[in-house]
Amino acid sequence: MALIVHKYGGTSMGSTDRIKNVAARVAKWHDAGHQIIVVPSAMSGETNRLIGLAKQLMEQPDPRELDMIAATGEQVSVGLLAMALLAIGKPAVSYAGWQVAIKTDSAFTKARIESIDDTKVKADLAAGKIVIITGFQGVDAHGNIATLGRGGSDTSAVAIAAAMKAEECLIYTDVDGVYTTDPRVVSEARRLNTITFEEMLELASLGSKVLQSRSVEFAGNYRVPTRVLSSLTDPLMPLEEEANSGTLISFEEDTNMEQAVISGIAFNRDEAKITVLGVPDKPGVAYHILGPVADANIEVDMIIQNQSVEGKTDFTFTVTRGEYAKAMGVLEGVKGEIGAANIVGDAKVSKVSVVGVGMRSHVGVASQMFRTLSEEGINILMISTSEIKISVLIDEKYMELAVRALHKAFDLEKE
Repeated sequence: MALIVHKYGGTSMGSTDRIKNVAARVAKWHDAGHQIIVVPSAMSGETNRLIGLAKQLMEQPDPRELDMIAATGEQVSVGLLAMALLAIGKPAVSYAGWQVAIKTDSAFTKARIESIDDTKVKADLAAGKIVIITGFQGVDAHGNIATLGRGGSDTSAVAIAAAMKAEECLIYTDVDGVYTTDPRVVSEARRLNTITFEEMLELASLGSKVLQSRSVEFAGNYRVPTRVLSSLTDPLMPLEEEANSGTLISFEEDTNMEQAVISGIAFNRDEAKITVLGVPDKPGVAYHILGPVADANIEVDMIIQNQSVEGKTDFTFTVTRGEYAKAMGVLEGVKGEIGAANIVGDAKVSKVSVVGVGMRSHVGVASQMFRTLSEEGINILMISTSEIKISVLIDEKYMELAVRALHKAFDLEKE
């Protein structure tokens, strides 16, 4: 008997009929002798509805109170799923994150999990119950409900799987696995049977919406085998077939075959570029620019500092588009203090990235990427690299063209 964690997204929980399908699937796994923990998201669209209500009352909602509101979506889901299971004669019990308890820090709306108390859950599993736990949320040291940010149910599921030493964490979603890129942009995109944690982490952090990057971090750090598969299949399909479907996120050292040079292409429309012009080129300039931005809890991505000219330099970085106005406001407030000549920005940029562990042992990936973009007349605004990825910032209007051209250039449509 294995302990398996199931996670279901908002689409899978979108109606009572779909919740019944989830219950039938969970019951099938339980009937096969497995211990099952289920982590469902809020019903599709519910979190946006709740946040919308909050914004009708407060343009910038108080983070603590917003978490109090947003957390209720998952609480409804776990109760409904428990009822659906009880209705078909399966023993089930639901818990909110604070009842388990899933302990987090106090960074409301984007909290991080610190620990999970598994005592209560273990007792229920030992008694043969299916345990259903809210995703997306936990409780801080002061007893406040804190949510983990969008996609946080993935993180909750993998963290619970790690804490409980589950054999596998199954992430059920509305796609049937991880693709070489978004099939809506490139029709020739191909589903991958396996992908390494490193590649998946890069793809998730670079804009692939299949999994939240923090969930992949947890999976990698605690070596939790994680599978992405479809919840839109027949819930009563043979267990053996379902258990081997989708994409398995694995450990590189576990695979003996030579990796493809590039595994996938990620893109993110949600980018904005800010340039601080004419700042004094002296020690501490980066800190004095980015310190206030970090203090405002704004995440920075790509960073470039230009060559000094006559003791002055330009400093460019990217933030998410939703935090662009806030970041510009912060920098305008310290413009005089940092000695900047001007601060300019562009909120219509996108990031495109090629990812693959095979880049470690193959040269020429960067030159092929840059040549492909050049042939399409696409100008590169910024470049960022790591051992297994190359990212470029380009004008938003060229993003889909760039993804299609790169997918073809690296032969990603071929097995």
